[in-house]
Amino acid sequence: MAYGGSSSGDPNRFGTEAFYASLGRAFVAMCAVIPVLFLIEALDGWLGNPFDSTAGIVPHRIEGLDGVFFAPFLHHGFDHLYSNSVPLILLGTFVLAAGAKRFLYSTLFIVFASGLGVWFTGNPNTVVVGASGVIFGYLGLLLMRGLVERSWWNVGVVLLVGLLYGWQLVVGILPSDPQVSWQGHLFGFLGGLVAAILFRRRADSPYPT
Repeated sequence: MAYGGSSSGDPNRFGTEAFYASLGRAFVAMCAVIPVLFLIEALDGWLGNPFDSTAGIVPHRIEGLDGVFFAPFLHHGFDHLYSNSVPLILLGTFVLAAGAKRFLYSTLFIVFASGLGVWFTGNPNTVVVGASGVIFGYLGLLLMRGLVERSWWNVGVVLLVGLLYGWQLVVGILPSDPQVSWQGHLFGFLGGLVAAILFRRRADSPYPT
């Protein structure tokens, strides 16, 4: 069902008051997520770092399958978490601004696409943790959302991130560093592309749902 009102009330229309209001709320929400991740990392360090080994993804092993869900909340130290925090806030803000329900469904889809991709294709002698798969998923989501919904500001965000991080994004999805789970990045990115199609905004529903 389409809602009436002027374009200034459409949160999906770039430049409107509703758009900036939705973006502001999303930014605050994403900023609130980061302290939770730091709290988890601090607790993990205080307990002697048991979380990574017990709740991370261990490829090809049943006991490591639960890490598909838990791994995005864990990191290999604060340096790892610091490097993920800024892109997670930046990209997550624009994904969340399009609607909480779409954000939740898309994030869950990306988490499982990235995690299962790691579990099926990763090195069984490794433990994989971190939110970078979700970050690459958001990148793919915004790119595809811009194309399928003709929302070019989404594409603009991807280009901005590309300018900020450049070659790191390309290297991130290639098997270049044994300490980096390129599988999580690649499958997260692919999951984001698919999520943008599955949870796209319908033509008769211009407001976030």
